[in-house]
Formats: sequence, structure tokens, C-alpha cells
Amino acid sequence: MSALQITAIALCFTIPLLGWALLARQVVRFSKVFRVGQPDPSRTNDPGTRTWTVVREFLGHTRMARLPLVAVAHWFTALGFFLLFATLVNAFFQLIWADFRLPVIGHFAPFEWLIELFAVMGFIGIVVLIIVRQLNHPRSAEGARGRRSRFYGSTWWQAYYVEFTILVVMICIISLRTQEAALIQRIEPGTNIGLHFPLTGWARGIWGGLSEQWLRESIYVVAAVKILTSFAWMITVSLQPTMGVAWHRFLAFVNIWFKRNADGRTALGALKPMTIGGEPLDFEKLDELDESAALGVGKAEHFSWKDLLDVTTCTECGRCQSQCPAWNTDKPLSPKLLMMTLRDHAHAKAPYLMATAEEREDLPAHVVKLADIPLIGDTGYDHNHPLRAYDALGPEAVIDADVLWSCTTCGACVEQCPVDIEHVDHIVDMRRYQVLLESAFPSELNGLFRNLEQKQNPWGMAPRARMDWAKGLPFEVPVFGADVEDMAEVDYLFWVGCAGAFEDRAKKTSRAVAELLHTAGVTFAVLGDSEACTGDSARRSGNEMLFQMLAQGNVEMLNEIGAKKIVVTCAHCFNTLRNEYPQLGGHYEVVHHTELLNSLVKAGKLVPVRRPDQVSTTKDAASMAASVTYHDPCYLGRHNHVYAPPRELLGSLPGVAYKEMDRSGIRSFCCGAGGARMWMEEKLGTRININRTEEALATGAQRIAVGCPFCKVMLTDGVNAKVQEGAAVEGAVEVVDIAQMLLAAVRPEGDAAPVGAAAE
Repeated sequence: MSALQITAIALCFTIPLLGWALLARQVVRFSKVFRVGQPDPSRTNDPGTRTWTVVREFLGHTRMARLPLVAVAHWFTALGFFLLFATLVNAFFQLIWADFRLPVIGHFAPFEWLIELFAVMGFIGIVVLIIVRQLNHPRSAEGARGRRSRFYGSTWWQAYYVEFTILVVMICIISLRTQEAALIQRIEPGTNIGLHFPLTGWARGIWGGLSEQWLRESIYVVAAVKILTSFAWMITVSLQPTMGVAWHRFLAFVNIWFKRNADGRTALGALKPMTIGGEPLDFEKLDELDESAALGVGKAEHFSWKDLLDVTTCTECGRCQSQCPAWNTDKPLSPKLLMMTLRDHAHAKAPYLMATAEEREDLPAHVVKLADIPLIGDTGYDHNHPLRAYDALGPEAVIDADVLWSCTTCGACVEQCPVDIEHVDHIVDMRRYQVLLESAFPSELNGLFRNLEQKQNPWGMAPRARMDWAKGLPFEVPVFGADVEDMAEVDYLFWVGCAGAFEDRAKKTSRAVAELLHTAGVTFAVLGDSEACTGDSARRSGNEMLFQMLAQGNVEMLNEIGAKKIVVTCAHCFNTLRNEYPQLGGHYEVVHHTELLNSLVKAGKLVPVRRPDQVSTTKDAASMAASVTYHDPCYLGRHNHVYAPPRELLGSLPGVAYKEMDRSGIRSFCCGAGGARMWMEEKLGTRININRTEEALATGAQRIAVGCPFCKVMLTDGVNAKVQEGAAVEGAVEVVDIAQMLLAAVRPEGDAAPVGAAAE
């Protein structure tokens, strides 16, 4: 053996041992850190389905598909990480025998083709990813210090190091293959080089000037570089538990397997119930709780073990950040920065949490100090420097309160995350703690909570006014208990909702839906003053106790009257009744009005015949125009995947041109009303509803169609604001519910319902 070969062997059989030892130590540490969190027994059901979900998401890269080019490039590098492990094993033997090839598979042509394909494509893939990162670098992005870059705030040295490692390894694999081809040609001249080295054999001539001995020596060198680069990466990663850009290669599989829904659905729709010790909290037994029990999350250890796994898995890719309506309107909330900071804080605090009382006395002062730092508080950040709203080590707070309360719970972050982090659940859990234990929440919510407690609606209106929306309709709207004694007598319970009953713009939607159902011969009844708020805003603002009070009352009432099929016009009511009331024993068939109306049109029970030029301009519930765009409500689209019915309805309107906004469907931009933001002042940055309104106006459409009263309010206010600015012409654009446009197309010529209570 030469001195070079001996040195390579010594290094490559010593350093890997250190790498494996450190990796094993870190895996054990992870298991201890995660066990610091609260139990969550809901994550292990249906193991077969969960395993298939992991396989499907990994091999199909389904969560990466939002960025197709990145998805393809990442697919080759991700799969190559595992498939090309065989080349790492082979490299160890090549340090001793330069011409070594793995038994059986090493000479198996299909296997060699696969290795070469993933080596070459892995090289191309990582180059593409490097270019993508540079093209999206904050230095070339809009906003202060490039905050429009999805990589703003990411840990750059870690990303560069990972990219460098992959690049070097791929170069080494390709180089070794060309060297092997050159060596095989010399010692086994009869070998079909093209068969065994289909993508690299042509380059074997690079080594033609070397003697056989020096060719072998070059193989020793390249094999050693590959091994040492790989294990230097392993050592670095093992010493950096918060290096998500590297650890996600391992943790993503675990995180996906333990995701909330075994079938792969995102953690949207229903919120995760409030739990104590891993079990859903029974609010009738609050008095029996231990004084130390936390309602929500106020410290790192209040998170569940799955939550801690969640934040540790974050890759810092910034897909969530790029889609977040708060971040895009210059609020301090970035879902990515939030997860990164919670991760860094949890792991910094872990030594204290894992230590015994005696061991804590010997811990460094800066670690002990972390025990008393609240998760949420005032960080003293400057609005022009949003990164300062996040401080994993305090000293005042880990996350600024402005970050927490900027969230609209739209779910764009959850939908975009390639490793299935459940951002919304984390945010709401922290809100619960702030509301229920700290009484620290925006002052505007005081009015919301008071109205919901006293009047069972956010507006604080008297329940007796819940039927005012129906005044003046040319038919009687049947009310359960007065006109209908048994829900079996009607096809649907029409859940009007608080907005549909009390908000003037939403009343038009209620009237339109009622008239359309009446026209189609669909029987329905309403609850009148027996209806109460579903509690959506209370829950998403963190007031779980208030939500439970409202929801339990509604569930008891709905079960008592035997409600089975419910139609709703509000996306938030739709989501709550459909997805969250089952947590309390309320199981109903809930349909959004656009779904029901679309089915009636398809069945021929509603026939849109009137064109825009045939429609009266009377200001009642009906409305029509020659062009329309559609805004996807977050709680109808992302949370419940209802995308097609509204568009099909609009497509059925004769003479109406449809214009899609750039951000639509799964990528739709929030109106700004979700997460109880409807009831809070928007004091930071620019207004979310203005951002969305500008996009809608840019289509040139005369109508902005919606399927949620909250969206209708926000976008109408946006249009009015643009009119006041002189950026839009008064009356040129109207925000309407889809039902209003359908009603205009369905009504017989000259027929118009009295304006009544719906008049402006």
C-alpha cells in the first residue's frame, strides 16, 4: 500500500466512527427532547394508512408539487440520498481495492443505470436548487432588506453547507464512475463499457494519461473525499439539532407518519381540540383540574411531543412565508420564522427540562434563565426589522404578541408546507393560553367576547332581529317550531348565520339563497331566534371556553330537533358545523350553498337563462354583469377543498365572462377576516383586504364573486377604499355572492323580489 492509500484508509475508517457515534447520540437526544412535550395518543391510529401516506408523499413528492421545477430537482436529490448510499459503501472497499464493485448488484446493469441516472440527475438537481436559491435571494427581492424572498430569515450558512455537500458528493460519484470505467477497460478489456457505464463511460478518456497505478491512487483520493465529505456532514448535523435544512431528510418521514390525519389530509378544517395530558379537555370538569394544568400553550413544555417534532422538522424553505397574507402585507408574522424560533427555543431550553432538580443547580445560568421566559410577550421589536420580533433566548419574550395576533388562520402555510407542519394548531394553542390564563389579547376582542356571551352573535344584536332578513320576500320562510314541527318535513335546515341575519350586505345572500331554493322546489326551514353563533371567531381567537359554550348549546339543540342536512352560506359556519361539531357529538351532512345550488343547476331545477343585458338594475338581492372574477374563501377552499362548484356555477351564467385571479384555488390570497381578524383593527403594515382587492380589480371584472359573508365585507370595504383613492370608479365594480348572480340569471324577465329589508 502507498502512503496515500494508508492515510485515506486511516481517516476514512476513523472519522465515520465518530460520525455514527454522534448521530446515534443526537437521535437519542431527540427522543428525550420530544418526550418533554405533552402526550398525544391520537397520532398512531391506522398504521398501514400512515405508512402508505409517507410512501405516497415521498415517492410522489406531492407536497412539493406547488413548485414544479423545485419538486423535480428535489425528487432526484432526495431519492438519490438513499439510492446512492450504495456508492458510499462501495467507496469504503475502493480504499483497499480500487476496482471493487459490490457483489451481484455491482455488476448488474439495471442497477448501474439507476445509480448513474440518479448521480447525474442529482448533480443537475442540486445545481438547479442552488440557482433557485440565488435567484430568490433577499438581495434581489422586494421589500425592506428583501423580505419578499421566501428565504428571508433562513439560516444561510446551513443551506450553503448542505448544498455544497450534495454537490461535492455528486461530483465524486460521477468522477468515480468515470475512473472505474477507465480502470475496468484496462484490466477487463472485454467489458462492455457502454452497458455498465451508460452515462459516464464516454468520459473515461479524461484519465487516459494516467498509469494504472496512478489511476488507482486517484480512485483512493476521490473515494476518500466522498467519504470524508459525507461524514463531515453527518458530524456537523449531529452537533446542530436545530439544523432543519439537514435534519428534515430524516425527520420528515417521521413527521409525515405522525401527521394529524392518517390519510394524508392537511391539518386544516377542524382545529385540534384543547388537551390536558394528551386527552381532550372536558370543560364540565374544569374545577377538577390540577392547578398546574395549562390551558393552551404558554411554555415550550406545554407543546405536545408531536408539536416539538413539527418545529424541529422545519426545512426553512419559506414556502409558508411566501404565501402568508400577514407577511405579504408587512406584518411581523412569518410562519417560517415562528417555527424556527420555537424550535431554537425548545432545544435551548431542553437541557433544563430534561434535568432533575439536582442537575438543574449545575446548569449554566443562561439555560436556567430560559425557564422563566414567556413564549408570547413584548420583544420591543422595530416594525422595520421584523426579525427582532423573534428571540429564542429572550430575554423578555420568545415571540412578540404582534406575531401571534396577526394570523388569519387562512391555512396557506399548512397547505404549502412540504413536511406537513401544523402551523395553525400551534398558533391557536398559544392564543388559548394568552386568552384563558393570561387575559392578554387585543382589546377589540373584548367586544366580540361580550357580544357572543350576552347576545350569541358577534354584532351584539337582539336575537329577535334574526328574521329581519326575510322581510318582504314574496313567500314565507318557514321557521322551525312555528311553521315546521319536524325536520323530516323539509329537505334542509338553512343555517342563516350571524352575518346572514344581521349584516346588511350578507342579508342579500340569505335572501338570494332562500329565493333560489324556493324556486327549485327545495323545502327548507330556519331556526329563527333559536339560532346562535357557531363560535368560529371565539375558537380561533383562543377563547375555547366561549366556543364550547356556544357549540354545545347548538349541538344539543340540533340533535334535539333531529337536524340531518344543513345548508349554509358562511364558509366559517360551514367549516365549524361540518368539521368541528363532530368533536362535540354533532354529526350532520353540511353543504355549502354553492354546492347545493350547483347540483340544482345540473339537475335542471334551476335554469340560468337571462344574460347581463336582460337583468334589471334594481338594488335587491339579484346582481349581474358581463364579467366576473371569483375569490376563494379560505375556509371554503383550503380548509374544505370546495373549489369546483362555485366556478361551475359562474360558468353556467349565460353571457358572463369569467376572469381568474393569479392567486386562486389552493394558492388563493386571504381577505383578512379569518382567525377573528374580522373583529380586530389592522394597525400593522398594509391592509390584507386592499391587497386582495387590487388583484381582483386588476382582472377588469365588473363583479367580484364570493362565497362567504366575511369575504364580502372585506372586499366591499376594499373596493370602497379604492374608490375613495380614485383608483376605481364608483359603481363600476360590485362585490356579490355567487347566489346573487345566479338569482339574476334564473328570475323570469320582469320579475323582481321586493327590496324590503335588504335595501341599501
